[in-house]
Amino acid sequence: MNTLETQCCPECQSTLVDDVQNGEIICSGCGVIVAEQMADCGPESRSSSLEEKMKLARATGQITYSQHDLGITTEISISSKDFSGKTIKSEIASQMHNLRKWQQRVRVSTPRERRLANVLTKIGESCQNLSLSKNVLETASMIYRTLDDKIDVKGKSVVSISAATIYMACKQCDVIRSLDEICQKMCTANEVKAKAKLAARYYRTMVMEMGTYHTPIVTMDKYISKIANLTKTDVRVERLALELSEKTKNNRISDGKAPNGIAAAYLYIASIILGQNVLQRDVSSVSGVTEVTIRNRCKEILACYRLKVTLRPSLAKN
Repeated sequence: MNTLETQCCPECQSTLVDDVQNGEIICSGCGVIVAEQMADCGPESRSSSLEEKMKLARATGQITYSQHDLGITTEISISSKDFSGKTIKSEIASQMHNLRKWQQRVRVSTPRERRLANVLTKIGESCQNLSLSKNVLETASMIYRTLDDKIDVKGKSVVSISAATIYMACKQCDVIRSLDEICQKMCTANEVKAKAKLAARYYRTMVMEMGTYHTPIVTMDKYISKIANLTKTDVRVERLALELSEKTKNNRISDGKAPNGIAAAYLYIASIILGQNVLQRDVSSVSGVTEVTIRNRCKEILACYRLKVTLRPSLAKN
């Protein structure tokens, strides 16, 4: 029960109280019922589970940037029966079909809206194929909306601009994804190289135009954790690889080299030290580098540092 201080009782001028359960407005002093009907702002019916409450809610009020209309539009469904279950006449069904067709046309009436709808749809499908979180999807959608307001994206490749937007969103959300991985899920194998090259050019343009966005630097431990998770490596190997990376981070081993190759080398060295069976072929296929690159990075790490392995007494007996 809520007290309404702005209203007063007509009999004794006392404050009024809302009785939400009974739908009445009563006086707190004399108890006179001032009004017997109240506006019901709750759900359509009562329910016990959260899922049923969400279905019965009158309106969610939730918007999403991944749709060009922010997800607040209504659609005319395709059905041959009305709400009561009766069959709709052919004339009325034809009118509803025309209304549905014109509603879809009005939603994307301008070329900018059509382009926005196509790109956001492509971004949503790609994020779903890449198993990216909703946070990355919303971030990518906001980036493209900001980019569309600043520069003219007319005539640009939908696949490449979507890949560049998702790549920037992954960087902002600390998610390890390369342009090649993103393009592989968005186009055929023959188009990956060309689309990735064009997406890289779009990404550089986005960085120059959207200077206010801060793109964090992805550290080496992110790459090591990603490769370890994809190869299902033992946790001890991952921890040792992270420790080796932490102790050798002051050296210029990674200058001018791909970070995924360095991370794969750390993981392979840690597996050899702990006697785990991790093949170079598996690590190279996951990290996206060749086996020769992994061996060269291992030689560079071992040439710059001397590794000292100390075994515990229990491990030494085994």
